[in-house]
Amino acid sequence: MGWFTSLFRPHSHDAADSVDAALEASADGIRALKISLVVLLITAAAQAAVVAFTGSVALLADTIHNFSDALTAVPLWIAFVLGRRPPSRRYTYGYGRVEDLAGVFIVAMIALSAAVAGYESIRRLFDPQPITNVGVVIAAGLIGAAGNELVALYRIRVGRNIGSAALVADGLHARTDGFTSLAVVLGAIGVLAGFPLADPIVGIGITVAILFVLRGAARDIYRRLMDAVDPDLVDSAEASIRSTPGVLDVENLRLRWIGHRIRAESGIVVDAGLGIIDAHAIAVLAHHRLLHDVPKLADATVHVSPSSEDGLDHHAPLAHHQPHASGCDTKR
Repeated sequence: MGWFTSLFRPHSHDAADSVDAALEASADGIRALKISLVVLLITAAAQAAVVAFTGSVALLADTIHNFSDALTAVPLWIAFVLGRRPPSRRYTYGYGRVEDLAGVFIVAMIALSAAVAGYESIRRLFDPQPITNVGVVIAAGLIGAAGNELVALYRIRVGRNIGSAALVADGLHARTDGFTSLAVVLGAIGVLAGFPLADPIVGIGITVAILFVLRGAARDIYRRLMDAVDPDLVDSAEASIRSTPGVLDVENLRLRWIGHRIRAESGIVVDAGLGIIDAHAIAVLAHHRLLHDVPKLADATVHVSPSSEDGLDHHAPLAHHQPHASGCDTKR
């Protein structure tokens, strides 16, 4: 069916198509955030009502984390909206980086929830409070686990589809919340079995789980801010360029995420005897192959250099401006 449709609407990779793909991805992300926000708020509100009714500190810690997880949807939502704005004379790469800034806010929210949950758990450990209606607490924990897992599955699936690391991380965060909700259930069962300290101890366990989430989220956001990419992705892009007819070598290659889209810069070596038109055609072909072979690639810049068969250094005038390598050295 796709082949038949392509006969009437063949694919292309012009700027308009890249913009449309980015806008569609942002719309999918916003939709996922809207739905998951509603689900998490309902789940957290139900748990908060049970906390007020039972006084469970473990459930309180879990509820705080669920509320913070729900609120992380707000900055991501704003980031997806702002990221749809076109590039300007000041922000020539567009506004996709605001997604990384939202990620910083998410990390801060996770850290805050860990601090609050840890404080409350330790306080109750030295000043234990009786828990009433343990059965209700268990039911609320199960509700929290189910709600978070549904949100996690949805966010992770959409995040991977559109290439949003922030949305995937937020989904994994929700999944961890689901596990901590199950921990609340275990704490309540411990109280029911005659071990009242099980409740604050489980609350401390939840705090530790939040810290693990914090570590992973901080690492991922740091890597995005530092323009880190999966080395396998670089290998794939390099293989794509090297397989292009007319490419003799790859001088350098850079990939970077801007929001949930990738941009590439590469330098290729072609036969020095080619004319400018033929050399440009090879660069366009390499560009086209990259768009096909590198997932989530929005655009690429391909610089053409003539081979040095004549012994000349065609980049000599730039040597004193580039004391270090100008990009990822891919020569082998």
